[in-house]
Amino acid sequence: MANLTRVERRGHLRRAAAAGPIREFLTFTLSVDLYAVELTTIREIVSPPPVTHVPRAAHDVLGVCSVRGVLVTVVDLRKRLRVAAPPASSRTRILLSKTGSGEVVGLLVDEVRQVIRLGAGEIEPVAAVLGGDISAHVLGIGRPGNDPIILLDLNSIIGA
Repeated sequence: MANLTRVERRGHLRRAAAAGPIREFLTFTLSVDLYAVELTTIREIVSPPPVTHVPRAAHDVLGVCSVRGVLVTVVDLRKRLRVAAPPASSRTRILLSKTGSGEVVGLLVDEVRQVIRLGAGEIEPVAAVLGGDISAHVLGIGRPGNDPIILLDLNSIIGA
């Protein structure tokens, strides 16, 4: 029995090595779909504070808010990706990230799920057939199990 355990472990290690380096992604929902961004791009997850509307802002910018004294531009990720927007709920969160210029941007999402780890073999590249400017925001499709997860390029989304 001990030999069987060692063989299973070695096989698992070989599969992990063949999958390439492991990357961590934070998964969240927008409407009914599951999305993810690289965990290293997220600074913090917060419950939505009051947001002040900014006149003449882009259609997907909800406004600005203050998080511990830092001014944050809040972007509705559903509007940016053209996803149907259900009403906000108690599970709605804002993902805080920093742009290359140091500005803090918040992305409004419906619900934060979990952190997953994917090897290179579990990430499928996407073709430009996704459609227009939205495909520029997609890194690939993650397949840790049966359900596909749309992997987003956060730098592309926030213009870092």
